[in-house]
Amino acid sequence: MMNLTNLLANYGEAAAMILFGIGFTNLLLQNNLIKKIIGLNIMDTAVYLFLALKGYIAGRQAPIIVDGVQSVEAYINPIPSGLVLTGIVVSVSVSALMLSLTIRLYRRYHTLDFDEITTMIKKEEK
Repeated sequence: MMNLTNLLANYGEAAAMILFGIGFTNLLLQNNLIKKIIGLNIMDTAVYLFLALKGYIAGRQAPIIVDGVQSVEAYINPIPSGLVLTGIVVSVSVSALMLSLTIRLYRRYHTLDFDEITTMIKKEEK
């Protein structure tokens, strides 16, 4: 019963871990390059969710001084939020780069199947 109570108290972290597992499994098991990119994006989202949950403290506000309240106990830690924001920007850039490379691979090999592309590259090397 104790483990179930802990799980229910930390349902957000559990959801983040499940999302990460789904994305990682998708990344490993799919041969389609677009599906692999989607799996990586799911993993990114899970990490951002986890970081946001770890930075949140119930009953506290965003670290913007309002009404002269300067007590540290009134605000959440802004570092995890900054990391999430930075991570999202990097993730969008990486996704755009991966999608552009996928388009180039498709134009050259006329397939998005990773195994077929690998086989064609090996044939080209011989």
